[in-house]
Amino acid sequence: MSDCYNRNFRKITDFSPFLCNFDEKYTLNTVKMKKQTQAIHTGYMRRDAYDSLSMPVYHTAAYEFDNAEIMADAFTGRILAPDYSRVMNPTVMYFEDKVKQLTGANDAIAFTSGMAAIANTLMALGRAGANVVTSGHVFGNTYALMSKTLSRFGLEPRLVDLTDIAQVEAAVDADTCCIYLEVITNPQMEVADLRALARVAHSRGIPLVADTTAIPFTQFNAHQLGVDIEVVSSTKYLSGGATSIGGLVIDYGTVKDFDKTMRFEMLLNMGAYMTPHVAYMQTLGLETLDARYRLQSANARDLAERLTTLPAIKRVNYIGLKDNPYHELALSQFGPTAGAMLTIDLADKEACWNFLDNLRLIRRATNLFDNKSLAIHPASTIFGPLTQQERDAMDVLDTTIRLSVGLEDVDDLFEDIRQALA
Repeated sequence: MSDCYNRNFRKITDFSPFLCNFDEKYTLNTVKMKKQTQAIHTGYMRRDAYDSLSMPVYHTAAYEFDNAEIMADAFTGRILAPDYSRVMNPTVMYFEDKVKQLTGANDAIAFTSGMAAIANTLMALGRAGANVVTSGHVFGNTYALMSKTLSRFGLEPRLVDLTDIAQVEAAVDADTCCIYLEVITNPQMEVADLRALARVAHSRGIPLVADTTAIPFTQFNAHQLGVDIEVVSSTKYLSGGATSIGGLVIDYGTVKDFDKTMRFEMLLNMGAYMTPHVAYMQTLGLETLDARYRLQSANARDLAERLTTLPAIKRVNYIGLKDNPYHELALSQFGPTAGAMLTIDLADKEACWNFLDNLRLIRRATNLFDNKSLAIHPASTIFGPLTQQERDAMDVLDTTIRLSVGLEDVDDLFEDIRQALA
């Protein structure tokens, strides 16, 4: 074993507090630490030449090797070393390593966006003639990806009610490559039973793939609930306040050859690997994720409760409210927090547009889980390119406003909504 060093790089012989390998990895053993501590103190794969406390940004395309054998091993995957930044980059690898530490996953792969993560996952699992069993309540671009883009290449989306297990069982056949869902649908706020879906998937020998963007992976263990692969838009909570666009595929190692396909086919051939500067920004965001999320989710719960008192609001849809039909299931799956997304329904589309126009503090913008609170009318924007028939089938209503609750004081948010309605 190569020499290992402590924080001052003195040679040490007691390896118990450190994890060292042939790449001279020096890091605190964070395995038994809480997630917030892990997010901050995951060590580098190699010593930094200048003892930097933050992972340097490696803005480079290629890397030199000591000899031909090591070069060949890197390119063929026999050793974990960057060969070309379209496939591996030290800054991105460090971000991926942090995610692996926090989730206990077999691998984590960072992409240029959440949609890139979803597309690469479905292409890695699917094939012409195969089908994906999913919900008609998936996000607008995910729906378009499946129903338009991937269907042109022969991958069929089968849209069913994922809260009805009998429907799911009937839809799965020998050509089904996976069951795909969002843990909280956007903007319908539907929650499906992950354990029940996992039983169906695994009894048929197929993976359960879940978009877990709505609840951070630091808050619940998707794999324990039966999820085989997570896809995440790291643009949201992880980026640290909408600083950058990114995505993650978190692989728990239960799908044969999936990791190999992703690393040595999808990244090589599709070229959607995360850039080093984005990885740097999102690594910083990951360090403050827990603190920001706890405040945002608490704000969302407080705000949702207050909004139920306003007569102009016909419905408040938030799974953290005790009278929400998914409250108990969400509590059993995600724990005591319920995310920072909620929706309100007003009288009609005109009322929704007037409400948006009258907002002063809350920003009229897309995206979720920014530090700033955001509001949007999904039917006319995110789902605007779809036909009215498609929107009706997806339960995307003209009366719905989606709110992403930020870090502001709840008193100010409530007052802004109250005056906008008035």
